[in-house]
Amino acid sequence: MSDDGADRVRPATGRETVVIGAGLAGLRCAIRLAANGCRVVVLEREEVVGGRQRTDRIDGFLLDRGFQVLNPAYPAVRRWVDVDGLHLRRFPVGVRVRREDRVVALAHPLRHPGRLPLTLASGLVDPRDLIALARWATPALLQPRRVIAGPDRTLQKGWDRVGLRGPLRTEVLEPFLAGVLAEGVGASSDTFAKLLVRMFALGGPGVPEQGIAALPAQLEQEARELGVEFRLGAGVRGIRAPGGRVEVDIDGGDVVSADAVVVAAGPDAVSALVDLPAPATRGLQTWWFEADAGAPASPLLTVDGRRAGPIVNTVVMSRTAPSYAPPGRHLVQATCLLPAAAREKPATAAQESDVRRQLSELWGPAAASWPLLRRDDVFDALPSQPPPLRTTSPARLTDGLYVAGDHRDTASIQGALVSGDRVARAVLADLA
Repeated sequence: MSDDGADRVRPATGRETVVIGAGLAGLRCAIRLAANGCRVVVLEREEVVGGRQRTDRIDGFLLDRGFQVLNPAYPAVRRWVDVDGLHLRRFPVGVRVRREDRVVALAHPLRHPGRLPLTLASGLVDPRDLIALARWATPALLQPRRVIAGPDRTLQKGWDRVGLRGPLRTEVLEPFLAGVLAEGVGASSDTFAKLLVRMFALGGPGVPEQGIAALPAQLEQEARELGVEFRLGAGVRGIRAPGGRVEVDIDGGDVVSADAVVVAAGPDAVSALVDLPAPATRGLQTWWFEADAGAPASPLLTVDGRRAGPIVNTVVMSRTAPSYAPPGRHLVQATCLLPAAAREKPATAAQESDVRRQLSELWGPAAASWPLLRRDDVFDALPSQPPPLRTTSPARLTDGLYVAGDHRDTASIQGALVSGDRVARAVLADLA
């Protein structure tokens, strides 16, 4: 959530820099450095760029690594991403809710005015709740910087403070944000949640036509056009600064020396490379199912207002993005929270039998027999975002060594891009 700052950085022509990690933060950092005259080498341990933004093609289906959406309302996305080039397929701005006795739909009244009668008849919209929600969300819509600078608390306390306690909270907002924040008890920053809701209100989140990996692929192309060198499959063993320059030891015995090194590795790897504690993260588990032509017709994201199972959200991806499934087939995702304990005790994670039972209650009996394509267990899906909200962390660790990533900013695509750009500007200022 910073400005571009391109005119405030002097070129560092010819300086050699290394970026470790080709996720969104590393890619944006490399682009900024190369655009200002640096010779840039990006080291990536995987064989493709993207970090957590990955897409695989399996039997004609596009499967992202977990359920991921791109919100074009993010300032960093508007500034540095060619959204039109991604052919974004936008989800309807609304939510489908499974209640005890029926399924109802809520839609954004300004985006989908024709659905307003159904929204009002849902039984979820109480005038007191609407007033409380407005008290909670309006400051972030009108004065986001003031909200960032103000006091913070947990999301649970934030909602209690404004009197938001009815079914709009318990059956809609709580399960919906559980999938966004990767936690379901309201322990995240109230300020961060407000900013996310602001972006949902202003934007139309969706998925690129060719999967979420199209986003880092676009940034990679831009970086290559600027002369950035990519070394894929190059894992880093260690970093040394014997004097003057920084040396990077690569698996296989190679050593790269540079004037500056930016560690843009994911939160699961950063502490192995620099003297920082491992960032706290939260996990998500996504199940990908194949459905036939009789798949549910609704394109709305569905949540379970009853909280009667592990699923926090599910959606028929191909109703919004037909390219995600072969002709005549459909792709359905179901996302659950993934406890950290599941690393050592897999039985603590959601089990297929429970997922299928709940899925059939959300979409109908046919869902119980949908073929399973894949399950993604993403333990480091998001950095934790507890209060008070921290929007930036120091870019420089020591002379010549820097750290970037959404775990150093805010837990979002916005945070990753802004962090990469901010750290690159710090590097350029030091080198210049």
